[in-house]
Amino acid sequence: MSDTSNMDVFNHEAFSGHEQVVFCQDETTGLKAIIAIHSTALGPAAGGCRMWHYRDNSSALNDALRLSKGMSYKNAMAGLSLGGGKAVIIGDAKTDKSEELFRSFGRFVNGLGGQYITAEDVGISVSDMEVVSQETPHVAGLNSGLAASGDPSPFTARGTFNGIRAAVKHQLGKDSVAGLTVAVQGLGHVGWHLCKELHAAGAKLMVADINEDAVQHAVKEFGASAVSCDEILFVESDVVAPCALGAVLNETSIPKLKTKIVAGAANNQLAKDTDGMLLRDHNILYAPDYVINAGGIINVAAEIHGKYDRQWVDEKVAAIYDVLLDIFKRADQEQGATSAISDLIAQEKIAKASESGRPELKKDIVA
Repeated sequence: MSDTSNMDVFNHEAFSGHEQVVFCQDETTGLKAIIAIHSTALGPAAGGCRMWHYRDNSSALNDALRLSKGMSYKNAMAGLSLGGGKAVIIGDAKTDKSEELFRSFGRFVNGLGGQYITAEDVGISVSDMEVVSQETPHVAGLNSGLAASGDPSPFTARGTFNGIRAAVKHQLGKDSVAGLTVAVQGLGHVGWHLCKELHAAGAKLMVADINEDAVQHAVKEFGASAVSCDEILFVESDVVAPCALGAVLNETSIPKLKTKIVAGAANNQLAKDTDGMLLRDHNILYAPDYVINAGGIINVAAEIHGKYDRQWVDEKVAAIYDVLLDIFKRADQEQGATSAISDLIAQEKIAKASESGRPELKKDIVA
């Protein structure tokens, strides 16, 4: 990768706590990728692979590091015996995909010997992961195989819906989203399924996406109101649900929010750790992203276990409601940011596992 020599990785702010970062390049296929392994204290590092046209390699590294740390915390908070990792492929998902590229990526994953288990993420489809699986068994979220269950997006959406219900219960004192206005930013796989859940439960939807066809589809399918991408976070609403890329909550955007709750599926919604307290200062309840969006990795974990148990998955996804209520209550008691409280709990779980010694890399990941 052309500018990796200029990256001081060990002193990178987001590198703290990471065990390993692998830079992957294959000139024949054009593959440029980064695999970040944050922690294997709880088990093999699991986390999806995203493909994105980053402005530079440093941005790709920062994304991989932040996302892999988030996966460690996500898996810990979901009660899974999995560590945290993430991969990013640098490229345009619309023009740069090829079978050869994904097979090359699969060989790099395989070279890690099971320390990292990959799956689909932004810009990557289940069919792409099927190609990766031709080169390595360390892939989940597939349509085929002994324990395959297909696209995990509906489970991510269901968990996010449960999290919104918890936030509504805590902040608004309501047991239902019926009649409430939810502004959904992003209509990808997860955002679309979340809209289906919210619409079925009687919520009023406002939606935005860079894909205008998806917006018009949501208007027709769910009776949603179309809003521009620049405005969706700042409309008057009961809930704002970021379901696109991260860092949308920052010192500039937070003061402009006209909502009581931020609860969405996007990863790394806070630009800085201090933004969690800024949300609290503005009396906005924030559902920590890696807690509310854990439904997908819970489903993937059931696949990794080797014998897919839908009841176990449904129970774990439903439990996101109670996990978030506990975080909200503790944040109120300690007058702290919900994000900081969640980080602390996750860190405690990982530290305890580290003290006990790392588990063998194995398929039995159910806690």
